[in-house]
Amino acid sequence: MSRARPHPRASRYLVLENLMYLRSRTLRASALLSAAALTAALATGCSSGSSGSDDPNAKVTLTVGDFGTFGYKEAGLFDEYMKAHPNITIKENSTTVEGDYWTALQTRLSGGGLDDIQALEVSRIALASSDQLSSAFTDLSHAPGVDKEAYLPWKWKQATNAQGKTVGLGTDVGPMAICYRQDLFQAAGLPSDPAAVSALWAGDWAKYVEVGRQYQAKAPKGTFFMDTATGLYNGAVSSDAEQYYKNGKADYEGSAGVKNGWKLASDAVAANITQGLKEFDTTWQTAFSNSTFATTVCPSWQQANIEKYSGTANAGKWNIAQAPAAGNWGGSFLTVPATGKHVTQAQELAVWLTAPEQQAKVFQKVGNIPANQKAYSLPGVTDFKNPYIGPNAPTGQIFSTAAKAIQPAETGPHHGDFHGAFGNGVQLMEQNHQSPEEAWAATVKQLKSSVQ
Repeated sequence: MSRARPHPRASRYLVLENLMYLRSRTLRASALLSAAALTAALATGCSSGSSGSDDPNAKVTLTVGDFGTFGYKEAGLFDEYMKAHPNITIKENSTTVEGDYWTALQTRLSGGGLDDIQALEVSRIALASSDQLSSAFTDLSHAPGVDKEAYLPWKWKQATNAQGKTVGLGTDVGPMAICYRQDLFQAAGLPSDPAAVSALWAGDWAKYVEVGRQYQAKAPKGTFFMDTATGLYNGAVSSDAEQYYKNGKADYEGSAGVKNGWKLASDAVAANITQGLKEFDTTWQTAFSNSTFATTVCPSWQQANIEKYSGTANAGKWNIAQAPAAGNWGGSFLTVPATGKHVTQAQELAVWLTAPEQQAKVFQKVGNIPANQKAYSLPGVTDFKNPYIGPNAPTGQIFSTAAKAIQPAETGPHHGDFHGAFGNGVQLMEQNHQSPEEAWAATVKQLKSSVQ
């Protein structure tokens, strides 16, 4: 879905206009690759590899493949590392859209040409760490200098398979809050102080919907409580311990978390408290500047969208409160392909980039919440306050506390596909005016025909 002041920098999130391949995309069967097919591709691609010269002073060029803006270049980390290691040159190969990046990566897995470090979005990591595919990546639990205990336990677990192999080191996470327009809350007779607003829906997403009904009853003309029920669905499901997999198998139809998120979204649509926008498209972006909705589910990376699209005219009007429940929406990993020419040096760089001091610098520059929990105690992280969104709200504390409280659900290779499809299903209720039953049936039918 990871800052010199001011925070957040919109440059990190220019990608989010397109990056929601995973967060709010239309499922495309042609872009899917089954585990069996990818296994075959990896068997071809994993033919040879080298850790490079034994001479620690040999000239080495390390390539880093990523998507969007991970913040390493922006925070000066590549330059800092090269200065400390004069024999190493780092080249970043960045793709704007994660979906395009993932498609190209699959091709390179079978045809060669992998970077020394490859970033992976969270919904790809279960496939990468699976028994069939993990041989394509090195075990970073034994990488030089790695500190397992420094990473959030649930984040470390996401990249670790049953055999204990860890294929990725966490870069950032997407803990959630609720961002709200304090001026619209006041106009609707609701409290506007972050602590008081947090208390309105503490512990239950259903309370968030109920506050929406209260808001809508006295809402300023032409405004809605929330931007989209898709965000509500994403927030509710992402904070539930049961999502799309159970005991190693896909179980989205029987999932308590999916059913609860779907019901909450359908309740919001029925109550007419959502504007029914499609997240991240042009209409959604414009609605920020037009001040037509009062709340949005707000993973840490969402802050930059709010600042960018709300503009200077709405500065000081947004604030931030705790979400009803802790959950994760987004985040990524760094992996080191086993076929790389410089595996040892790449592992050392991956460990350094994800160490607390470096993750804190990335946060201060571009706003990604660190996956390394030791970063939370560093200056400028937990004590951070966003000067655009709630300058008096304990922003860093809200997000870091949520990150530590997340209880991750079981994931699988098609987690992102399922999540995106059900998000699109919510849109069938909001924009196509289908009943919850009709939209559910259409979503399940689509998944059964496209995801193998």
